[in-house]
Amino acid sequence: MKRLCWRNVVGLALCAGLSLFSITARAADDLDQLLTRTTARVADSLERFSEVKCTEKVKQQKLSPDGKVERDLESTYDYLVIFSDADGDLNLNESRLPVGAAKTDKKNTPLLVTNGFATLFLVFHPHYAGSFQFTSLGDETIAGQKLAKVGFHFVRGGRSPAALALRGREYPLEFSGTAWIEPGTGAIFKIDAGIGATLEDVGLKTLHSEVEYSPVPFRELKTSYWFPSRASVDVETQRQHWRNSHTFTDYQRFSVSTEEKVASK
Repeated sequence: MKRLCWRNVVGLALCAGLSLFSITARAADDLDQLLTRTTARVADSLERFSEVKCTEKVKQQKLSPDGKVERDLESTYDYLVIFSDADGDLNLNESRLPVGAAKTDKKNTPLLVTNGFATLFLVFHPHYAGSFQFTSLGDETIAGQKLAKVGFHFVRGGRSPAALALRGREYPLEFSGTAWIEPGTGAIFKIDAGIGATLEDVGLKTLHSEVEYSPVPFRELKTSYWFPSRASVDVETQRQHWRNSHTFTDYQRFSVSTEEKVASK
């Protein structure tokens, strides 16, 4: 009787192992299909994003060690991104034109300038996706919508879609985080990312960003595209703490054509 019971246990363990393998393989296949939809969606969205302009409102805050606001400044800009893809090299240039009179900082308190976070979705662009390791984190329902959670982790030596400009030098940001994605379309709902302590040697203790995306309808295109609606950036060094928030509204189509030529020798 003991031997029969032993064989049953082994059989159950083997069946459980086969089931686990089947579930794992199916989950990996589902993730691959989701990433295929997402990368295609992001590539298309980037093309459309460079055809629109919007209003960007930026709130910059300098925080004290106890978290209180020492200084804040609000600004409004006409915002657009110019995109070009020459010889397989992806180039993005942000344009910010101030709206209204520029405010002066009478206290002369240093504030942090943050840009580029609106395009954090580039983590999933075909040009950069190979630089990240993606994992499925299950599903989560937000505002009544079921979304797939996908974790991403930068692979050392890969190409980063963002960099820190400090004292005349640029340091690639090794982002890791989570994206919430609409499973059927591959549209990105939200991205939460940070770099941990990877740049402590240059004085950057932590950097954390959260970007939300919302559908923007275009009648002439008879469809909607998911563009950035809000971005928050929190940066801390050994002695300083800043928090910036960006909101993007009033999207309008604005087409820009670019042409790049290589000078003949």
